[in-house]
Amino acid sequence: MSAPKDKLLRAIELALAGEWDTAHEAVQQYEDNATAAWIHAVLHKVEGDLSNARYWYRRADQLNHLTDEPREELAAIRDEVNSARAQ
Repeated sequence: MSAPKDKLLRAIELALAGEWDTAHEAVQQYEDNATAAWIHAVLHKVEGDLSNARYWYRRADQLNHLTDEPREELAAIRDEVNSARAQ
């Protein structure tokens, strides 16, 4: 299922606000969307579950971001979503 950009942005904002569970619920419903999978990976990294994070990074084809700082990474994802939104 394709993830609406507003839902992705909301999940990012929730994650940045420390609302991990709500952000997790928001992205889980879009498992086949690469950006949602990337956000999902960051959430598991924040949780400390690096094995699960690696799985989602692979699904998102973003494994190169595994060691990125989570808040900066979420901001970069937000910028990417906003950039795509403007096109």
